[in-house]
Amino acid sequence: IEQNGGEVKHFPLIETVEKISQTDEDIVRNLHSYNWLIFTSQNAVRYFLEKCERHEFPLTNLNAKIAAVGDKTAKQLQDAKLFVHFVPSTYSADVLVKEFKIAEDEKGLFIRGSKAKSTITDALKTDEWTVYETRPNTNYVSELEECIVTSVEPIVIFASPSAVDVYAKEIVPMIDWRYVKVASIGHITTAALEQYGVTPIVQP
Repeated sequence: IEQNGGEVKHFPLIETVEKISQTDEDIVRNLHSYNWLIFTSQNAVRYFLEKCERHEFPLTNLNAKIAAVGDKTAKQLQDAKLFVHFVPSTYSADVLVKEFKIAEDEKGLFIRGSKAKSTITDALKTDEWTVYETRPNTNYVSELEECIVTSVEPIVIFASPSAVDVYAKEIVPMIDWRYVKVASIGHITTAALEQYGVTPIVQP
């Protein structure tokens, strides 16, 4: 955007925090029982690695193959010296379940955030482990409102459905959707926008 003369300002509307559960240690101890681990976000990788370290599970003991949605998610795993065996052609859980199958005699674990849909669990019959929670972040609402009001033809780019929901709750009562153009990171976020009657001008 900046290379094309645009100005970018960043206003986080969500934040992630690790979800601590009494079952964490048991799951870590039983990671060896899974044939596949599935990650759909960098946050899932981050909190997975933190839990393994906390419960003293050496990653060298990990025998499971790994599936990752998205190049950045895959790179984060590779940076941790974990080999990624499968990446779908498109950054989407919907595409993952079409292109990837787990054999009947194999066992998979979907490592997820609290807002993740059940698409992977339902389609691949995996177990699931929620390692982080997504929460609204309202610290930047006033700055965002001021930015929209003082900008000429502002374009608001949404990177997650959760951010759409926070924006709709915190910003729209003050500044209606019609005063901004909207862009979306992908079809899941676009679907969230459409729930509010909004069609993005751009979606990769």
